[in-house]
Amino acid sequence: MKLRVGSRDSKLAIIQSELVMAALRTAHPDMELELITMKTTGDRILDRTLDQVGGKGLFVKELDAALRAGRIDLAVHSCKDLPMELPEDLPIAAFLPREDPRDAMVLPQGADAPDPDKPIGSASPRRRLQLRRLFPDLAVKPVRGNVLTRLQKLDDGEYGALVLAAAGLKRLGLAGRISRTFSPEELLPAAGQGILAVQCRRDMDPSLLSCLQDREAERCALAERAFVGALNGGCSSPAAAYAAVDGAQITITGMYADEKEHIHKASVSGPLSDGIALAAELAAQMILFPD
Repeated sequence: MKLRVGSRDSKLAIIQSELVMAALRTAHPDMELELITMKTTGDRILDRTLDQVGGKGLFVKELDAALRAGRIDLAVHSCKDLPMELPEDLPIAAFLPREDPRDAMVLPQGADAPDPDKPIGSASPRRRLQLRRLFPDLAVKPVRGNVLTRLQKLDDGEYGALVLAAAGLKRLGLAGRISRTFSPEELLPAAGQGILAVQCRRDMDPSLLSCLQDREAERCALAERAFVGALNGGCSSPAAAYAAVDGAQITITGMYADEKEHIHKASVSGPLSDGIALAAELAAQMILFPD
């Protein structure tokens, strides 16, 4: 049997797809796998932030089309880059074990602190608002491009620091560039951050991908996405969620910013099996009774 795996053509996306393919080869030694890469609209438009050009869906549009046309059989995504509304004919078939979910600060080569005369680079409204609280004296300026492109802009002197997902840096072998890792209490991660999601067509036999499924990552991803989805959140809406599992219990922390950019944050805990419902209820309560 042969499966064609679709991926964005960035180095990080390819590494992530290769992780999926390695797990499939281990479970199905006779399976033939082919990696097919493509540049998405989100990768091509680099002069504007995502909320200005259509949101996170720009990173999946070409992969969705390739799945529907049968040019690929699977698509590998960073879960945090998936839009909240997913097409019914292209379900998420598996969530892989979570890498470090936190955000991390990267400094220019040789620096030991952010340059106060240069901005922190981050295109995420979620990060920007939280960074404003952590670093009130530093400006935050959008930066686009893949991780390696952003690092080059940092080292060329355009920024005093970058804030990136720790998971991406670690998968790229760049953990040594991390100067500070932010706790979820300091900087709440994006929903699904650190988790890889594998998308397929609805007619695929799901048992082929059961070897990829991590139950805890699935529960966390679905709860976090339920929170942001209940807020009608996405790339252009500063919202975030992080779920932590302790035995049979799950704690979900959610955050959103209102039109005045005031940050609202709250948590809820309950049975792991009720994670989605708890997250949706938390979002509803925060909207009805903002702090």
